[in-house]
Amino acid sequence: MRQIILDTETTGLDPNQGHRVIEVAAVEMVNRRLTGMHLHRYVNPEREVDPGAMQVHGITNEFLQDKPRFADVAQEFVDFIQGAELVIHNAPFDVGFLDMELRLLGMSPLKTWCEGVTDTLAMAKAMRPGQRNNLDALCRHYGVDNAARTLHGALLDCELLAAVYLAMTRGQETLSIGLDAARADARPLGHVRPRPVMLPASGEELAAHAALLQAIDRESKGACLWCRSEEAV
Repeated sequence: MRQIILDTETTGLDPNQGHRVIEVAAVEMVNRRLTGMHLHRYVNPEREVDPGAMQVHGITNEFLQDKPRFADVAQEFVDFIQGAELVIHNAPFDVGFLDMELRLLGMSPLKTWCEGVTDTLAMAKAMRPGQRNNLDALCRHYGVDNAARTLHGALLDCELLAAVYLAMTRGQETLSIGLDAARADARPLGHVRPRPVMLPASGEELAAHAALLQAIDRESKGACLWCRSEEAV
């Protein structure tokens, strides 16, 4: 499975107010392994960067003056993500900006170039309700070293998100490994498995079991159903 971890930086918060993409990064992962292939471009937005946005990512108007326009990198971008599943933190934000940039060029929206979008922010909220689920918080939770992240940067954020995503979905990998092992252990039709051997509990184990039930019965003021069941046997 080919996945692209994707992130953007922008001049502001709302593409509907004329804000534009100024940085786009995409990191390739195949079968849950980073391939080392990535796309990273700074973009001249042909407008000023909002001071508030500049404080977040540190990208200045002067730095962007000699960079290509999005029109110059658009085809390279869609070629890189073509046919992959996109993994994005707070996907509606990035998808909204990229769709706007593509629309301005008369190109099809993002969904026509990729095989779907996974929003890791939505995943994190479902897994960790009521907790902070920004990228820094998730790095701390999953033990991902983000010491180099003093400002937002699309390429670094992609690399951090890749590590976080793998940690968030590690159970899926474990399940897959378990299924593979089950397939490897599969027997041909007609194979008879040996009858399981039943080992009776020892006297010491039975006494410990009875003591535990009595303790539960005392704590629950006589409401332990297991004790009633044992008495009825």
